[in-house]
Amino acid sequence: MTRAVVVRYRTRPDAADDNERLIKAVFEELAALRPAGIRYFTFRADETTFVHTAVFDSDANPLEDLPAFQAFTAGLADRCEEPPAPTAGRLVGSYPVAPDPVAERAG
Repeated sequence: MTRAVVVRYRTRPDAADDNERLIKAVFEELAALRPAGIRYFTFRADETTFVHTAVFDSDANPLEDLPAFQAFTAGLADRCEEPPAPTAGRLVGSYPVAPDPVAERAG
């Protein structure tokens, strides 16, 4: 069963760059480990607004096992002005979103 989760939140202005750094660490760990069953995207919509989209192939969430994701989520509430608002989504369509910056740096 495929399921999607979309999470939107707004950080404090002084915490936005640190938040982005922590997110990039998650993607670096994902690139190194290549867990199956997940497609994950994060967008910085403006200076302080972030939107994460994850599509899982099962009820399991491989992100929860990653030390980098654990570090990211550990202080998220303290970095936020507007807390994370997760919502269930339904995939309507998909096309390659963007080149993978982690893979480009490695290549």
